[in-house]
Amino acid sequence: MSRRKPRGLNHEEKELWSRVTETAIPIRTSQTLFVDTPAQGPAVAPKKLPTKLEPFSIGQKAKPTQTAMPAPQTPIAMDKKAFGKMKRGKISPDAKIDLHGMTQEQAHPALVSTILNAHAAGKRLVLVVTGKGKVRDDGGPIPVRTGILKHAVPQWLRQAPLNAVVLQTNQASQNHGGSGALYVYLRRRR
Repeated sequence: MSRRKPRGLNHEEKELWSRVTETAIPIRTSQTLFVDTPAQGPAVAPKKLPTKLEPFSIGQKAKPTQTAMPAPQTPIAMDKKAFGKMKRGKISPDAKIDLHGMTQEQAHPALVSTILNAHAAGKRLVLVVTGKGKVRDDGGPIPVRTGILKHAVPQWLRQAPLNAVVLQTNQASQNHGGSGALYVYLRRRR
């Protein structure tokens, strides 16, 4: 598909354009712009122009913006090969606990007993299903955090008595619950 050649301006359009350009005031291209009007007296405070704009062409995709905080990268405390398998969901969990529908007061003792019992039984990988949480926006000025258990469980795993038996935690793979579940890799029994 070829582009058409611009048609050019006729006599009336050229005359109109010349009148517009005679009355137009050119914009300064320096860093600051001063507006000086004789009726008002001295110049109004300078406005800062953007220092440099990135080039943009029509049809170009916008650069992705970071909307959420990235998950903190915890150092790998276990075997890297086993960690990779666990992260991809290739290792099946030895035990599982589902905390859906529980309050914090119910979920914390259930989590502690499940993790400690699994460790005592010599199990290594526990799947903890927290759920993704409900959206409970009440329209107030302060945003409400979704997924109370999703945020509380990692903190509980870092506190005593669970921190003594937990070696590594990681978000579960999609086939085990994705962002609504955690893999908890336990230390070997002594």
